[in-house]
Amino acid sequence: MGADIKALKNRIKSVDSSLHLTKAMGLVASSKIRRANEEMRKSRDYFKAVRSVMDELRAVPECAKSIYLKPADGNRSRMIVVAGDRGMAGGYNSNILKLYKEHSDDEIIPLGKRICDRTGSDFVSSETFGYEQAKVMAQSLCEDYLAGKFDKLSIICTKYVSMMVQEAQILDILPIPRSEEKLSASMIFEPDAPTVLDAAVPEYVAAFIIAAVRESFASEVAARRMAMDSAEKNAQQMIEDLELEYNSARQSMITQEITEIVAGSGSKRRR
Repeated sequence: MGADIKALKNRIKSVDSSLHLTKAMGLVASSKIRRANEEMRKSRDYFKAVRSVMDELRAVPECAKSIYLKPADGNRSRMIVVAGDRGMAGGYNSNILKLYKEHSDDEIIPLGKRICDRTGSDFVSSETFGYEQAKVMAQSLCEDYLAGKFDKLSIICTKYVSMMVQEAQILDILPIPRSEEKLSASMIFEPDAPTVLDAAVPEYVAAFIIAAVRESFASEVAARRMAMDSAEKNAQQMIEDLELEYNSARQSMITQEITEIVAGSGSKRRR
């Protein structure tokens, strides 16, 4: 009985320690939510602006022959996978990896090496990932695409629906998807539309990547906040259940000790 009480007491201390950790991580996530959502909205607006320029260029007949607009001839695909670099975010990472495995059997290669060679960084974090890094990556990817190293460029990221809902998704970047809407050119491009298109595509890819990363990070923070809320509630419930069990065991032990004392006292009197 004594060993059981000691084990319960240690278990309560362990869960209480985990409770403090989940509270701390939940507070950190809460402090990041506002900024992450603001950055997500800014990147969305920027991408919409760049996309509107691409729509204008796609409406120009001379641009139809561009390799960036032609449908892919082969099946060689390169995917950018945007996942979290920390755990304790519910199913955030597992949903991303599950979607990737549904579309590819290749091993995921970290992007750190690609950026390290040009910017000097040795780690790519979704929280600190910025426009300069996206631009370096986009330029490199466009060069590989023009060189024929792959036929299709996609990105797997997470769509922010609400604080409660985040959805893993795969989006096509290159070749640039054709719009279902009928477009008409309303801009004049200098020196000519194909030249502007070639210069604008790396910017378009960079805007696409940064928008996906910012939205994924906002989704990660929201998922972690909800996961920590759930973990905190579960820990509190577990502590309550363990305390009830502990008090019951302690009461049983005290009752047993009193019974033994009374029995011992009665046997002495009979003697």
